[in-house]
Amino acid sequence: MIAMKIRKGIQLGALLSMVMLSASDMYGQQDPMYTHYMYNTTNINPGYSGTRGVLNVFGMYRTQWVGLDGAPQTANISIDTPLGDNGLSGGINYTNDRIGAMSENSFSVNLAYAVDLNDSYKLSFGLKGTANLLDVDYTKLDIYNPDDPKFGENINNKFNPNIGAGLFLYSDKSYLGVSVPNFLTTDRSQNEGTELMRQKMHFYLMGGGMCLI
Repeated sequence: MIAMKIRKGIQLGALLSMVMLSASDMYGQQDPMYTHYMYNTTNINPGYSGTRGVLNVFGMYRTQWVGLDGAPQTANISIDTPLGDNGLSGGINYTNDRIGAMSENSFSVNLAYAVDLNDSYKLSFGLKGTANLLDVDYTKLDIYNPDDPKFGENINNKFNPNIGAGLFLYSDKSYLGVSVPNFLTTDRSQNEGTELMRQKMHFYLMGGGMCLI
């Protein structure tokens, strides 16, 4: 019985390996990952900027697979604040995201405007402008064919601009947000006429509230 289970496990592993190796396209996570999005909302939804009514400063550092070379690391700092009593708010974000041979620095500026819907709820409209600087060091990769022209030249501070937007509905006891931090699907790198990476559009939906237990 045990030998049969082991044999089935080996067969399943071999089948999965064949499927992965035969795939023409493979996809993975692109945007930085955060453990708690509720504490880092301005980075994914510009409409959240200024909704706390005071100057807000946030910083975080996240790492995975500690001890492994090229393990994912993400650092972020953000500042947002109301801009007077006219409903306008602003914010800035800086993110450094590292994984393997890639390192990306992102600088963004948020602008939001909130309106009163009733005595309890407000709706904030936010816009986001981002500048991305991408570095890829191909010498950190174990490339099957070192002479492949696609990997002959490192990518150094490749600039990619982007824009985003978000809506944030909130009260003292609940909130609901929807956002698209990056509208533009730009080429992230292109060597020898071959597209290696492309910035994709991501959609975020969030919500929460308080209730008596």
